[in-house]
Amino acid sequence: MARGLDVRRLAAIDMWGPAGARWRRWIILAEFLLGVFGGGALGLDLLSSGGGAGRTAVGLWLTGVAANYVPLSVHALTLVRPGALDAEIEGVDVPAELRHYTTAQLWVAVPLLLVPLAAAQQRRRR
Repeated sequence: MARGLDVRRLAAIDMWGPAGARWRRWIILAEFLLGVFGGGALGLDLLSSGGGAGRTAVGLWLTGVAANYVPLSVHALTLVRPGALDAEIEGVDVPAELRHYTTAQLWVAVPLLLVPLAAAQQRRRR
């Protein structure tokens, strides 16, 4: 399934990008937060507006995907602090990680997958 998908590393690699540009961290953080609030609002709007099974299915999917952006946003908020992302990336083969997470990030589209995965990974880190 989502083997080899570390949610914190996904956030870190996405924020770092190919060159470690500082502005990118803020863009990715904004993307994650938009995923939570924008995607969640749109999903809930579709769910509450009725309109049939198709709208309900899309609303449920969007709400589940928005939930996946919660752990990414939490990690991004901790990684945007001065020095945190640099420390997280230290010693990492960034090009290899970028290749892996470029395709692995497609798992974000599976509703509610990252929430329990991130929780389990956080428990193991403690």
